[in-house]
Amino acid sequence: MAINKEIVEYVAHLSRIELEPQELEKISGQLSSILDFIDKLKGVNTDNIAATSHILPLSNVLRQDHPGISLSSQKALANAPEKRDTFFIVPKVIE
Repeated sequence: MAINKEIVEYVAHLSRIELEPQELEKISGQLSSILDFIDKLKGVNTDNIAATSHILPLSNVLRQDHPGISLSSQKALANAPEKRDTFFIVPKVIE
């Protein structure tokens, strides 16, 4: 698909981008070469290629989740500016 200056100018107008005449020529050439490359990629046979989301094999590196000793309610609330029973009191943020 060929991209000419008129198409680039129209898209620039729609996206409210002001381009100089030399920029229109440069961008139309760049977009044409991008679309030509995409057309080449469409011709590649990918029937036996497994779908991937990333080119490198990635896996999450997580530590083991072991239960441990936690704070008591009294220690957790020790420095709280306001508290009631075993709860923190915070300002209302939703009306």
